[in-house]
Amino acid sequence: MSQVTFKGTPVQVAGTLPSVGEKAPAFTLTGSDLSDKGLDAFAGQKKVLNIFPSLDTGTCAQSVREFNRRANELDDTAVLGISMDLPFAQARFGGAEGVDDVVMLSAFRHSEFLDDYGVRIADGPLAGLAARTVVVLDADNTVRHVEQVGEIADEPDYEAALKAL
Repeated sequence: MSQVTFKGTPVQVAGTLPSVGEKAPAFTLTGSDLSDKGLDAFAGQKKVLNIFPSLDTGTCAQSVREFNRRANELDDTAVLGISMDLPFAQARFGGAEGVDDVVMLSAFRHSEFLDDYGVRIADGPLAGLAARTVVVLDADNTVRHVEQVGEIADEPDYEAALKAL
């Protein structure tokens, strides 16, 4: 278990983050068309997993916008926006914001993802959602970068994540 803060108040995060150098846990999540999408759907590509609590917060929305802005400059890389938001909300946000270069995926049917990646917020007002975390994988699904943002209301270090590619 780790600890981060939400607006300065400590909250516990259950599980253990993947470690740099290890293979990423396989996962299944739900796409905007309600189909299951696994890690294998992005085989042969590098991956940036932008994991966040909800698109209904300003910081989460900004992180998706920023990764979307930078994604079109990345070769052979899939940027995945992962939250517990329903696929309908993710699709609505993507359409309204012009998010074309981030694949939105929901853990609403596959919450084991939160445990497998060590990002489930265990207490506080956001309990059950994902802590803001960025995991970068190479084309072979080896973890190259992990950042669990210490203050959930802060944005991730985009430069460090993209440098790991």
